[in-house]
Amino acid sequence: MLAEYLINAFATLFVTIDPIGLAPMFLAVTPGLAGAERRTIAIRAVCISAALLLAFIFCGKPLLTVLGISVPAFQVSGGLLLFVIAFEMIFGHRAQRKSDTADKLAQPEPDHHGHGQDVSVFPLAIPLIAGPASISAVILLSSQAETGMELAGLITVALSILGLCFVIFLLADTIERLMGATVQLVLTRLLGVLLAALSVQFVADGAKAFFGG
Repeated sequence: MLAEYLINAFATLFVTIDPIGLAPMFLAVTPGLAGAERRTIAIRAVCISAALLLAFIFCGKPLLTVLGISVPAFQVSGGLLLFVIAFEMIFGHRAQRKSDTADKLAQPEPDHHGHGQDVSVFPLAIPLIAGPASISAVILLSSQAETGMELAGLITVALSILGLCFVIFLLADTIERLMGATVQLVLTRLLGVLLAALSVQFVADGAKAFFGG
């Protein structure tokens, strides 16, 4: 059961965070920056995302309890949200929306102190890495964790994917050049199909528990 849970968690978070798809977004919001500057931005973005996702892993289920939302109900709603994300991935809408966001912030306007906006916070950490889909996913997965081992495994999976994001940010130029637009397009659609299947399973499990309970 632990192995099945961890595989499910890895697949869900890998698809919703989409580390490979973030490579061109990272390049778009860090134009003309030196390697050291990009590395600093990458470290900050990943650390902020990690703090945010860990907060929802630990506080997500208690928050649902405070709000009076049952875990099965959130499984159904979270599964539906992930299905919408999968639909966008399959038909290319999500990549276009992320690209538009990155393009708008490629040349950030100075703030009232005369400094540029910190792209490591927005849009990299929020919402490109820790967005609605990934936050919903970690709450959903943490609510399904029945043992301390599963919760520890979820944390390890989340941190490993964020570490992969950091590596991909550092290799963004090479990855984009090697993969090309066509390979990225095909990979995004395949991952979208996988996420659609996972989201349907979440909805089915939630509905079964909701009506069964």
